[in-house]
Amino acid sequence: MGHFSISDLEQLSGIKAHTIRMWEQRYSLLRPVRTATNIRMYSDDDLRRLLNVTTLCGRGQRISQVARLSDTEIKAAVLACSDDAHDYHRQVNALLAAMLGFDEPHLNQLLNDATVRLGFENMMLRVAYPLLQRIGLMWLAGTVDLSQEHMLAHLLRQKLLAATDALPSVPTTARRWVLFLPADELHELALLFMNYLLRARGQHTLYLGQNLPTVGLLNVDAAYRPDAVATVLTTQPERGRVAEYARELRGLFPEAQLVMYGPLARQEGLELPPNCVSPAMMTDFLALIATQVAEPVAA
Repeated sequence: MGHFSISDLEQLSGIKAHTIRMWEQRYSLLRPVRTATNIRMYSDDDLRRLLNVTTLCGRGQRISQVARLSDTEIKAAVLACSDDAHDYHRQVNALLAAMLGFDEPHLNQLLNDATVRLGFENMMLRVAYPLLQRIGLMWLAGTVDLSQEHMLAHLLRQKLLAATDALPSVPTTARRWVLFLPADELHELALLFMNYLLRARGQHTLYLGQNLPTVGLLNVDAAYRPDAVATVLTTQPERGRVAEYARELRGLFPEAQLVMYGPLARQEGLELPPNCVSPAMMTDFLALIATQVAEPVAA
């Protein structure tokens, strides 16, 4: 695995291509191979090393000093210097390097340290989400291993569940939300984070999880009487069926506000039913929560 061009490295690390070439030539920092057409291609190890070196140089260390360090010494130095709570770019670089190396203990420690410095919510907003966006670019370029993505997703899912479980209980008289993913939709991190954000703000949630066909929602409105319904559309339903799906949800929850998050809910020209919104970013979802008048449904 690993077939990055120098432009891929530039985009993923934030280091200009000419600087990468200079480091490569002067310090033998990277070891690209050449294709039959004489184009440099870089491996996972090259990208991981570049990300870690970038982190250290960004903290004032000289490239000539860093280049002499072994990979083990570089990793230890990155962990020791990842203490600036507001230096999000370097924290993301360090996490991405750990993920590429399947270094779950290091990845876990970096996330835990970021949580201590920033708080859980800001860690997710300022570090984890930018990391996931960076991985999304790599996925589109075909330069990330599915198992690497799964390792990170599993770790973040564990942390979201633990953080949500640690929140105080919310009375059922609070504003009520139903959260679920459509049939065959398995990308749960955004929905789990929405659940955490709502619970942290004293709103009651009925979390129904992944892969829920609309038939499974038939009795929810009458039994729970939600004020709002939220779902995330990443791969499902099919692109051309999103408007139809929104109308189905409106029929199932005629009085509730519908919140549809994710790329499929933001496609150009999509017509959504009344009282249905599609926040572009998680910060927009937070703004939506903040502007709502919390008038609870009678128990």
